[in-house]
Amino acid sequence: MREIILDTETTGLDAGGGDRIVEIACLELENRIPTGTHFQRYINPARDMPEGAFRIHGLSTDFLAGHPVFAKLVDDFLAFIADDPLVIHNAEFDLRFLNAELKRLDRPALANRAIDTVVLARRKFPGAQVNLDALCRRFEIDNSARSLHGALLDCELLAEVYLELSGGRQPGLDLASARRATASQGPGVRAARAPRPHEPSTEERTAHEAYLDKFEAPIWRNQTNDH
Repeated sequence: MREIILDTETTGLDAGGGDRIVEIACLELENRIPTGTHFQRYINPARDMPEGAFRIHGLSTDFLAGHPVFAKLVDDFLAFIADDPLVIHNAEFDLRFLNAELKRLDRPALANRAIDTVVLARRKFPGAQVNLDALCRRFEIDNSARSLHGALLDCELLAEVYLELSGGRQPGLDLASARRATASQGPGVRAARAPRPHEPSTEERTAHEAYLDKFEAPIWRNQTNDH
């Protein structure tokens, strides 16, 4: 099952009032485990960077000026996510910005199913903090590198959080992996087992004859003598 962890960084909070996406990152999952395949781009928003947003992600106007606008990378982005489910922390925010960018290009809104990890976390831990840092602390996930927000790093952290929210790594997965690894080694990897002796011992023969003496002309005695 393919899913896509997705995160964006923006110039602000108002997608309909002129704020734009400045970074987008996607991380591929197979059966909720990262495959190592990802998509990440910085985006020129064609506008200035407000100081408040700069303090959050550290992406300056000058830095972003050297990167492509959204229209130049939209096809690559859409090809990467395909029609697979999107796993997003506070999905409404990111989808609102992505759909605003698509609308500017006369493209249809995203139709992918969205899995909101904020909703999952609130169901699992009602009344608790459910921001990404709080969930990392709860699940003992190392987020020490998150001094600034970055879309790809946040995707990597969210992938671990999502796995925990979904029940964690199942013990059966490790057992199945070990079995597959053993099977992949091919024939001859197991130590040979000594053949089991089938010939009855002298004591067993004597006990059997004594047992047969209890019967009149037992057919088993004829079979024993034949062998």
